[in-house]
Amino acid sequence: MRISTRGKNAIKLMLDLATYNHGEPVRLKDIAKRQNISEKYLEQIVAALHKAALVKSIRGAHGGYVLTYQPEKYTVGQILKVVEGDMSPTDCVGENGTPCENKSTCVSFRLWEKLDIAINGVLEGITLADMLEWQNELLTDQYII
Repeated sequence: MRISTRGKNAIKLMLDLATYNHGEPVRLKDIAKRQNISEKYLEQIVAALHKAALVKSIRGAHGGYVLTYQPEKYTVGQILKVVEGDMSPTDCVGENGTPCENKSTCVSFRLWEKLDIAINGVLEGITLADMLEWQNELLTDQYII
């Protein structure tokens, strides 16, 4: 399992929406500039997030995007699964695992199953709110008088 640039940028986009959530929609142009990501690329990512109802689109001159829920309601796993698909390390484990005829005698299956549980445990255990907190800690640590 490897998280693609699309997955990393989806997390950046969602974190940016959470950071600049001041009651007004956030424009993709502004996110693109702050995150140094192509606006066209962000349009593709936000379309998938919108289809999954993780973000809302606001039309008009002062339009943009907002989070559908509060940051503590989103997990990193939830966001990544929308843009990456299944996050399992192999085809034989996970939600959409292909049935394996050797499952009962395959020693490796246990390894992949444990790895799948660990990966998904981490991804589902970290929320967007946690990442906001980490971001604030980083910014506080960099503040020098």
